Amino acid sequence: MAEKLTVLIPCRNESQNIRECIESVRDIADEILVADSLSTDDTLDIVRRLGGCRIIEREFVDHADFKNWAIPQASHPWVLVVDADERMSPKLAAEIREALARENPLLDAYRMRRDNFFLGYPIRHCGWNTATIIRLFRRDACRYGEAKVHEKMEVQPDRIGSLRGKLVHYTCDSLDRWMEKTNRYTTVMAEEKHAAGHWTCGAGILGISLVRFIHLYIIRGGFLDGTAGLIVCISSAFYTFSKHAKLWQLNHAKTLQQNRT
Repeated sequence: MAEKLTVLIPCRNESQNIRECIESVRDIADEILVADSLSTDDTLDIVRRLGGCRIIEREFVDHADFKNWAIPQASHPWVLVVDADERMSPKLAAEIREALARENPLLDAYRMRRDNFFLGYPIRHCGWNTATIIRLFRRDACRYGEAKVHEKMEVQPDRIGSLRGKLVHYTCDSLDRWMEKTNRYTTVMAEEKHAAGHWTCGAGILGISLVRFIHLYIIRGGFLDGTAGLIVCISSAFYTFSKHAKLWQLNHAKTLQQNRT
């Protein structure tokens, strides 16, 4: 008998995405658990009108903290985390059903990949094509490690299986929102590096940013994704630049009072 599955959808102000996300997981979910971090738009009104979902709400602290709060509230032994800007593909849904039907006691989690879109364009290179994520896991065996951004699931490597099907990920529908997210994330990462004693210098900031762009655009084939790929690679290099520039600021920047003396 197949194990039952809770699909967990963390969200905040996702009125543009939440309907299609929920509809894409209905056929596979025994429970849809929407974990909302105090949306101020009509996200939850849409969820309630759709029906068939359970809603939990709490203030957002950071991604790992929020998901670790939500996971134990799932009703079923397996949890699949799907972000609001992601969609379940038919191939992945079939593969998950098969995996839970032959439930393997030696496995606690499954990794998968994503088909990524940027401003509506598919991104098949830029390093995005090889990244894997752990999203399907046992509720009582797995939690995210402490991290304010880019949280990772903590699970023994020999207890992780792999799925060939992919989530469909609509990463960016607005460059304004994309840059706002970049600004938030790089600030947090710079603060974490500073607290850990990391430092940087001008040459390091320049070098690592240029290397990042060359690696993604030339070596990882970002140029094959056209203008969208170019923007992705430049923004990734800018992400690296911003993170290290903010770290330099924390390490070295002078205060206004110091400049007057």
